[in-house]
Order: sequence, then structure tokens, then C-alpha cells
Amino acid sequence: MLEEILQSTRQRVEALRPASAELVASAASAPPTRGFAAALANDGLQIIAEIKRRSPSAGPIAPHIDPAVQAKLYETGGAAALSVLTEPHFFAGSLEDLQAARAAVKIPVLRKDFIVDELQLHQARVARADAVLLIVAALEESALRDLHDVATGIGLDVLVEAHNLDEVEVANRCGAALIGVNNRDLHTFKTDLATAETLASSVESTIRVAESGVSSPAGASRMAAAGY
Repeated sequence: MLEEILQSTRQRVEALRPASAELVASAASAPPTRGFAAALANDGLQIIAEIKRRSPSAGPIAPHIDPAVQAKLYETGGAAALSVLTEPHFFAGSLEDLQAARAAVKIPVLRKDFIVDELQLHQARVARADAVLLIVAALEESALRDLHDVATGIGLDVLVEAHNLDEVEVANRCGAALIGVNNRDLHTFKTDLATAETLASSVESTIRVAESGVSSPAGASRMAAAGY
């Protein structure tokens, strides 16, 4: 499934090539970001609330969601930041969802997508994302480093995602300030909160994020107890 998603993503990137110069120029003049990492660095458990219309594993989740309305509800409920799916084919997301959500709130917003090319970083900046997700399983280590450096260079915070010890070590080596341990295996799409618990002590970033499968206060408390 992951490779299928990545193939689709590469096709989307190729469609961006003709507008690459315009994207880079627009990103360079984009307003300042809101500080995704800073929002998560506050004391106590900080929640990243997600806007997701569907997923390959669950099917339709909230296909008719209004991103602006949901974003406001999350902010009012105390979320520190938002994550908005922008992958269109497998998750039914869009940059328009991200833009609508961000315009409705004051908290920072992460573009959650499968980033494989720096053009997507400039595109995210133009869409007013405050941070992006880079997935270790989707990238060679050298590409991860390059994308991390480009992203931070244009003002984006970066959440580097890992799922096993080898991937955590790659994330550590790239110097990521934000490392997320995904409880979901992107090859099988099964989730297990024990993944984040097991790997917590190996994560060297200042801020640790537990991703996926956290759907209740009990689950959130469990992740907080593990050091996230």
C-alpha cells in the first residue's frame, strides 16, 4: 500500500514541475509561520488534532466534514496544533482543506502528506502550512536529510515519522527536533500503542510525538506516561 501511495504522489509532483519557479518564488514571500514545534513544547500533554476524511484502512471517516468548523472545535477543545490530510487519492484530502482549517484558527497546522520532493515543501509553504511530515519509510536517508534541510530553510517545522528502531535511528541522525513514532504500520495499516511505548527511550529529539491509534483519554494518558 505504501508504495502505491508513493507512486501516486510522484505523479502529483510531476504535475507541479511546470509551476516550480512560481512555487519557489511564492514560498519565499509567504508570511511567517505560527511555530508548530513551539506549540508542542509547552508543559503538559499537547494534542495534535487531525482532520481526515478517509483512510485506506478505515474507509470513509468524515467525508463531508467542514474543515473550518472542525478546526474551530478542536481549537476550542484545547488542541495545541492541527494535522490536516492533503493526500487526495487515498485519504480524500486537499490543500484547500488545510487552507480552510488554518484560516479558521490561530493554532499552527501541519500538512500531513507523503512528501517526496522539495516542490511539495514550497507548495506547503504557499498554502500557509506551518509544518510538514517527513516519513522515514518513504525516503532514502539522504533524501530525508535534504528535505528536512530545505523545509527548515524556508521556515517550516518538520515532524519526522518513524515506526521501528531502525527508522528512529535514521530520524535521530538527521537531527530532527520533532520525531513522531507512528503506532500504525504503513505496510499493513495495523495499529499498536505498544510501538510508541517500546521506542520512546530511543527517540533523541527534544519533542516526542506519538502518532496514530490514540482515540481516547486513556490512550493519550498511556502515551504521556511513556514520555510523549
